[in-house]
Amino acid sequence: MWPEPPRSALRLAIDDDALRLNWQALDRLSGAASAAAAVKADGYGLGARRVVPVLQNAGCTSFLVAHWREAAQIADLVDPGNVSVLHGPLHRADADYAIASGFKPVINTLEQARLWNEAGGGICDVMVDTGINRLGLSLSDLADETLHTLSVDVLMSHLASADEDVPLNETQRLRWQEARAALPHRRSSLANSAGIMLGADFHGDITRPGLALYGGIPRDELVGKIRQVARPQAAIMQVRAIGAGDGVGYNSTFVAQKSMRVGTVALGYADGYLRCWSDNGFMQVDGKLLPVLGRVSMDMTVIDLSDARELDEGDWVEAQYSLPEASTQCGLSQYELLTVLGQRFAR
Repeated sequence: MWPEPPRSALRLAIDDDALRLNWQALDRLSGAASAAAAVKADGYGLGARRVVPVLQNAGCTSFLVAHWREAAQIADLVDPGNVSVLHGPLHRADADYAIASGFKPVINTLEQARLWNEAGGGICDVMVDTGINRLGLSLSDLADETLHTLSVDVLMSHLASADEDVPLNETQRLRWQEARAALPHRRSSLANSAGIMLGADFHGDITRPGLALYGGIPRDELVGKIRQVARPQAAIMQVRAIGAGDGVGYNSTFVAQKSMRVGTVALGYADGYLRCWSDNGFMQVDGKLLPVLGRVSMDMTVIDLSDARELDEGDWVEAQYSLPEASTQCGLSQYELLTVLGQRFAR
């Protein structure tokens, strides 16, 4: 028997209560519609198998993933008929897998619709492109007879700029309404996290929050309603004293102006703590901010411990990672900040 490895020097603290309350808040804000949950990209980086049970306990019954393997990852946790696979069946093997497993494909093209029918078909969802010009059927496709042979559960579209107040939002809503009138379906869906805050006319029967579930705030109306869920934490591996004139890290982009106490933590860009935090980010402990010094390395980051004399090797610090503020500070989107978090974190 191979020995169990020791605990990781990295952990991603996930606040189950915050995740539960975020879904419940978004479900209430969805009014007469019910909120599903996007758990693609491994639950937005937090671990799909980690977040799905929490969301189910909160009351969520419908889930969305992008790939078939993401669906398989949570197969034993959910009713497959309540999982929509957004990329749909690209090959016959995808369609065969959907029929065998019970997961719902989202049909995005006429070729996918034909493929689904040829495989034996069944209940599916349909994505209509109303202005993002990314993935989905065009409005002109909706007259094709192939689509009218489908058993469509959710007719959905996706907003391109719901985080902004722009005319495209209303244009997409009207096109979505046109699609709803053109193709028979059981339920409809348009709003993502930001779209929920555009009002009931954008909701349909199901809303599809993702980012806001995990602590992201795509519109100001969600401030105070959404809680931080994920907190990256790392252990201090080494503490050392440096003097005036000493450089820190690659290329000495930070040079000490005085004697300092610094710590090297087990967190780097391979873990998703990217180089944009070099000389820019902060760790924190008990309300104290500990600046990042020099360049973030692949596996290590150096921080200033001058004001945290109580910290020593083996102690834990937390990256300052509240998504809206972190996004503004480093220039990455709130989505990227979550989904880049690596697999070396214990969750």
